[in-house]
Amino acid sequence: MSTVRMSRFALLSGAALMLLTGCNKKLNQFQADYFSVNPNPLEVVGDRVPATVSARIPAKFFVKNAQVTVTPYLCFEGGEVSSQPYSFQGEKVRGNAPVISYENGGTVTIPVMYNYSPEMLKSTLQLAFNVQQGGKQYVLPRVTVAEGVVATGALADARSVNPAVAPDKFQRIINEKYNADIHFLINQANIRDAQANSADMTSLNQRIREAAGDSTRQIAEINISSYASPEGSLDYNTRLAEKREQSTTTFMKGRLKKDNVTEFGELTANFTPEDWEGFQKLVAASNIQDKELILSVLSMYKDPEQREKEIRNLSSIFDQLADQILPQLRKSRITASINVIGKSDQEIMNYFEKDPSKLNVDEMLYCATLYDNNADKMKVYNKAAEMYPNDYRVYNDLGLTQYVAGDYDAARANFSQAARLNPAATEPQMNLGLISLVNKDYRVANQKFGSAAGLEELGDAMGTYYLMTGDANAAVKAFGSSKSNNAALAQILTKDYSKAKSTLGAVNNPDAMTYYLTAILGARTNNDSMVSSNLRQAVKLDRSLATRALNDLEFKNFNLSAIL
Repeated sequence: MSTVRMSRFALLSGAALMLLTGCNKKLNQFQADYFSVNPNPLEVVGDRVPATVSARIPAKFFVKNAQVTVTPYLCFEGGEVSSQPYSFQGEKVRGNAPVISYENGGTVTIPVMYNYSPEMLKSTLQLAFNVQQGGKQYVLPRVTVAEGVVATGALADARSVNPAVAPDKFQRIINEKYNADIHFLINQANIRDAQANSADMTSLNQRIREAAGDSTRQIAEINISSYASPEGSLDYNTRLAEKREQSTTTFMKGRLKKDNVTEFGELTANFTPEDWEGFQKLVAASNIQDKELILSVLSMYKDPEQREKEIRNLSSIFDQLADQILPQLRKSRITASINVIGKSDQEIMNYFEKDPSKLNVDEMLYCATLYDNNADKMKVYNKAAEMYPNDYRVYNDLGLTQYVAGDYDAARANFSQAARLNPAATEPQMNLGLISLVNKDYRVANQKFGSAAGLEELGDAMGTYYLMTGDANAAVKAFGSSKSNNAALAQILTKDYSKAKSTLGAVNNPDAMTYYLTAILGARTNNDSMVSSNLRQAVKLDRSLATRALNDLEFKNFNLSAIL
């Protein structure tokens, strides 16, 4: 064979070998070190498990006529779930997938997403490979690229959020005030019979006598305020107002003695020499034509004598003042402050047990707060709904007790009825949002919470909503200074461990989850004693947490056998 022919043969053989290498041979098995996962282990965010798989394909590996579809599987005892398949292809494949160079290799990024379930705590992330090449299809062995799921974010619990109470308006003591005026002639301080026996004075005296003879009423105070009109000298008006106070006090003491009223708290008296404040109010409310001029004089001059002088200079107006305004300022006002004493707690509870019809709706709603047991509260609200079916509050608060009992369908029905009776009420809107949050209907929950804007209790509900939808930073802001398990969880997820410790320590009525979260906090801060003592207490209150703890990657660096 000539040298030229031999060279051509070698060239053709090399080209054929390259074609075989670049196109015709099957793909080799993928190796685990071609892939990295962020985060690893995986973590729950809200109620999902997101991750990113990055692949670095080496040179001379990916054949030119192959297309690979990668399906990420999260595998756990009893099953597996797949994420969205992802494809990439060689240089000779006609398609729209990312291309991997045979000569240089390449990189691809594979997004991963799963809906979280508790079985995923102990799991593996595996990649399955389906290859299409030259009209044929074959499967390569799976590759494990990550181990386990950190599921602390899934501990957010809408069921632990307190629904909003529609409050009662019950007041044990209601203060009522009754008054009557005694008017005096100019420059006089004696009380005329017509004033002593006026309709207003007669009514006031009757109120005082009735309160004195009623065990459910208490006369807290009787006050006398006496005034002089602001004409004449300040010195004279001071003496005149004081005499009116004295004569009215003597008159009132005599009337109380005559009516045998001996228990009336305190009789107080005071006087105002020149009632410029009353003068200004009366002028402002009058129909005097030039009243704006008078008011401007009052604002310009603060000295009482200068004020009077300037007003007297308005001669055409002063006569109207002397006729319409000044006589109303020559008076003593007698005010009786009477407390209406409501039913005691024991009386309210006794009435509920024996004759609920004697209780009004606010007393019924208040009665429910006197019981510690949720079933007893529910009993009261059921009766209240029967007696007062048009009051939205009884249905809202009945729904609250059903929510606490875990009967969410019944709670939803009563929250909905409350919303129908009072569409503007914010409490049932928030509570309907909580029901949606329990059912993970985040769109409706957000809508209902928006309708409850401004409600004080909304912070915990919104914080839990943000936790369950994966925004821990927004959750921290919404919780504010709340002391709850969910608030502490948000602080743990944002790595504010000092604040989380303070929050957990301040939780009222700590439960199993309070201690479990404290154990997680101990694990994240390498505090062995905090882990052991709190895990023991958590498991003591809820045995199911023992199984979770054994599979919880938060405790992977701790020997739990001695604890559990």
